[in-house]
Formats: sequence, structure tokens, C-alpha cells
Amino acid sequence: MTPTLGVGLIGYAFMGAAHSQAWRTAPHFFDLPLRPELAVLAGRDPARVAAAAERLGWAGTETDWRRVLERDDVDLVDVCTPGDTHAEIAIAALEAGKHVLCEKPLANTVAEAEAMAEAAERAAARGVRSMVGFTYRRVPAIGLARQLVAEGRLGQIRHVRAQYLQDWIADPAAPMSWRLEKDKAGSGALGDIGAHIVDLTQHITGQLVTGVSAVLETFVTERPLPAETGKLSGVGGSEMGTVTVDDAALFLGRFSGGALATFEATRFALGRKNAIRIEVNGSAGSLAFDFEDMNVLEFFDGDEPAETAGFRRVIVTEPEHPYVGAWWPAGHGLGYEHGFTHQVVDLVTAIAKGEDPTPSFADGLQVQRVLDAVERSAAANSTWTEISP
Repeated sequence: MTPTLGVGLIGYAFMGAAHSQAWRTAPHFFDLPLRPELAVLAGRDPARVAAAAERLGWAGTETDWRRVLERDDVDLVDVCTPGDTHAEIAIAALEAGKHVLCEKPLANTVAEAEAMAEAAERAAARGVRSMVGFTYRRVPAIGLARQLVAEGRLGQIRHVRAQYLQDWIADPAAPMSWRLEKDKAGSGALGDIGAHIVDLTQHITGQLVTGVSAVLETFVTERPLPAETGKLSGVGGSEMGTVTVDDAALFLGRFSGGALATFEATRFALGRKNAIRIEVNGSAGSLAFDFEDMNVLEFFDGDEPAETAGFRRVIVTEPEHPYVGAWWPAGHGLGYEHGFTHQVVDLVTAIAKGEDPTPSFADGLQVQRVLDAVERSAAANSTWTEISP
């Protein structure tokens, strides 16, 4: 009989729902070495957390996250709370001997992320594993892109372009949420979505961002306080609140291998719903990806003759592609939720093998240092800012 892995999830809103789906689904499509059991869901409001647990498939509930750490039926703690609570919860969970999956960005500050990475290193020496949830790494087309770069199909990397474009708060009447408060979120578009493209470009290229020159902008400085809340939106009331984070982040960068980079993250790109656009140009080829067409990777082979050369549209749904063999026949595309399932698969497999999963808390710390350098550069009139190792 397959051994179990008891999971305690803290937070049940947008990310909590996505993670719940993944924990439920993974063992039904993948042959996992451990069987996840959805032991307990934690949230502050007893009625709401009880309703969420019933809807999302959790066996029990708690209204204090500390109680989750005390439970014998919990082997892993999944942290899906706002960033200001990540460090306290994750460090306490690791010290309690629980494996940890923590949503991105890892923390709100470099100091918090450093403390988390140090706690993760200490825990790993005792066989306790940790991972940060940069879920887009698990999109099959991203996996193929990384593979092509690793195989040398692009040659020397020269340019990296990355955008993450959304429009969900482009309307000035869209209400306040914790994502617009610096003390809870750490930053705005920069940390919420910019962190993803920093991680993705480093993951695909196998290189690190070493320096940046940045601009941050807040377009709407006041918003209605919410009368009702939803998953990523809500209904505004009559009172106003102050936006204390960036609405858009633009920065130039350089990678450790010498490539030049441009990054853009905004939640004000009208018409763009979840456009994660990555393009990498090398001396021997190029690749391009857009999450709004997530089952496709475009690849240009520089060795082809000019008469027939062009970007090749690769439908990444073949059984040979990363993760795809466990799902549907070729041509039957995957969606947003599948990345979370693949994340569970990789994490559970690593735990069972006694290996440290990736991306690690150390990887999350490195991304946090890039975000911090962007903020410092923007505050200093876009001064070139090196990223400390």
C-alpha cells in the first residue's frame, strides 16, 4: 500500500483553491510514491473555512495556523497566505519538522527570505524538505524551452525579453485588496507577477540576473475599500484607501552569461488577461512563449536554410513532452491548473526520494534579491544596481 503524506493548507482563497485542486488531482493521473491526504484547511473565519473545506475536499479545519503544525496527521504545510505571513509560518513549520510548500514571492523582504532560506537549510539536514511555488516552471512548453537551451539548440544566449501583462485593476474603480498594500504584499506588480518572469527566465536560460536598471510607477493612488470581496476582485464601497505598491515595473537587466534582458510587469495592460511572454534569442536560434497560448512554443532554428527558415509552431502536447504523457492524447491541451498538479508531483517525488525539490527557498531568496534591486534602482532614478550573490 502506498504510504500517505498528510497535507495542511493555510489559506483558501484564489491560490488555496488552485493548490487544493492539485493535491486532489495529482494521485489520480500520476503514479506517486506517496499518496497525498487532504488533512486540514486553515483560515481565520470559522464559517468560511468550513465552507471552503467542504467545497475543496479537506477533511478538517483549523482557525489558527499554529494548530496545523501541532497535528500528527500533517506531514507537509502548504502556505497560501499573503506575503507578510510567509516567513513566520514557513519557519515555524520547518522547525516543527513539517515539509513546506510556500507560495511566491518567498517573502516581502530580503531579510525575511534569508531567514527562510537558512531555516530550510537547517531543516534539510534533518530530512525536512521545502519548495517555493513558482508554478509556471511546470508548464510543458516552458519545460521544453529549458530543454532546448540546455541542449545548446540556441547557442550563446544574447537577448532575453520577458513580459507579464494583466489588466485586472486597470479600472480605477476596482477596489482595494491586500495585493495593493505594501505591508501585506511587499510590492505590487513587481512581486506579484514580476517575480514569475524573473524566475522563468533564469529557469529557462540556466543563468542568473546580475544587475538591473528600473522604473516603478503607480497610476492609481487611491481606490474604494471593498464592500464585498471575490477571488481576485470585489465590489467597492464608498470609503477610499491608499494604494502603497507599484502598478507597473519596467527594468533592464543583464544575465550571468552576458545576455541583455528587458522585463515588464503590469496589471494595467488593457486586453491582456494573463500574458506571460518570454523570448530568448541566441547565436544559433530563438524561442518564444506566451501563456495565453500556453500549449505552444515557437522555435527558430538558425541552422535551417534561409529559403525555408522561420519560427516553428510546436504544439507541446505529445507524450514525449514534459508531464504530458500522464494526461490526454496528443493535441488535447492542458490549462492553468495543470501546472499546480505538476508542482505537487515534483514535490512529492522529491520528498519520497529524500531529495531537495526545486525551486528551493534559496532560489526564492535569489529572486527576492532581484526584486529588491529593482526597488532600490527605481528609488535612485534608475541607477544601475548590482545584485548581491
